[in-house]
Amino acid sequence: MTVPQTWTIRHATVADLDALASIEAECFPAAEAASRDSLQARLQSYPECFWLLTDDNHIASFINGFATNRADLTDDMYDDATQHDPHGAWQMIFGVDTAPLYQHHGYASMLMQQVIEDSRARGRKGLVLTCKDRLVGFYARFGYKDEGISGSTHGNVVWHQMRLTF
Repeated sequence: MTVPQTWTIRHATVADLDALASIEAECFPAAEAASRDSLQARLQSYPECFWLLTDDNHIASFINGFATNRADLTDDMYDDATQHDPHGAWQMIFGVDTAPLYQHHGYASMLMQQVIEDSRARGRKGLVLTCKDRLVGFYARFGYKDEGISGSTHGNVVWHQMRLTF
């Protein structure tokens, strides 16, 4: 994977909270977006599970989630950071966010490749995420398999559960 010279991939810190909350609010409808408080709890519990593509002045894109031994992504995970298990078998992905100004440049794809590489290196079994129907093909390009409609009702939306198994 090649990141343009001006961009770096790094893990988040609590100092990134305001920028992350702003991007989250731009990327998702209010019913689906993580609240600032939820993002703060996540950052405090598992900053290593936040991947940011940044030029040190701006965050273009970020991916976040946590690790768990539970095989399926469920709605209770989004707002309960205490469920994170740093030694968990599965890397859950809660959000793939790209600020509107930076969309359609392949940044989320670059970041997803890094998340996959890091998850494999950490000895995970794989990654699990949910997405809307229109994004199934996007995630399939990385090797995720569509397991069908998820039991998730997050934001009153129909979600597909996608799994990438190593």
